[in-house]
Amino acid sequence: MLSENIYALRRKSGLSQEQLAEKIGVSRQAISKWEGGLSVPELDKLRALSEYFHVTIDELTGSRVPEDSGRPAPSRGRENRAGIFLCLTGAVCLALLGALTLIRPAAASQINGSSVIVINGTGILAALFVLLMALGAVLIFRKK
Repeated sequence: MLSENIYALRRKSGLSQEQLAEKIGVSRQAISKWEGGLSVPELDKLRALSEYFHVTIDELTGSRVPEDSGRPAPSRGRENRAGIFLCLTGAVCLALLGALTLIRPAAASQINGSSVIVINGTGILAALFVLLMALGAVLIFRKK
């Protein structure tokens, strides 16, 4: 049934009614009425829904929600977790490098001496950890 499919696809995508309404250019109340079976979307809105969820109109209006729509539902949660993990990893490693430099200056000198690049070894490590943090931030704040 159409109303159940719209609801299931929206929930599977992790969207609120308001977010879905913004994506396809209708009001939140319209989404609510469609999901409640109080009204039916016009053809152009059915097309917008089918394009957004990557399903056919037949699948959208069918008796059950399509199992695999050809494209996984947007998964911001996974990207956010990966971004947070990278940011935290970079921050912890950067803090550990700073602590190592303060506690054992000889270790920092040894890292610097083993570096083949003109920038000293601790500088390379610090840049790598900052890069990890930046990559994590990009994953967290990237818009789809």
